[in-house]
Amino acid sequence: MKADKKADLVKIIDKSTEDLHSRIDMQRHILTAVIEKKIKKAEICPDCVFADCPHKKKMKAVLTETVAVLEQTKTAFKSKRLEALRKRLVEVLTESS
Repeated sequence: MKADKKADLVKIIDKSTEDLHSRIDMQRHILTAVIEKKIKKAEICPDCVFADCPHKKKMKAVLTETVAVLEQTKTAFKSKRLEALRKRLVEVLTESS
């Protein structure tokens, strides 16, 4: 049984090490691009440089929920401002996809 736990621990360490290497490679790519001026400073979001960024996923989920609520209540609240906001949120969500 102890051998199984050790093997599991080794797998976890291997996965963690692979993840760290991947993140280091991504940082090297970003820094190289910045140094070579291929990427503008405004295009780099330190919270969202990875595709699996939890911040980005959470924001997209909240925006999607907001659009759904605005869509469901648009007949109850006939507001041009809410309509404009809903349309803008849909644009932002489409751009980020």
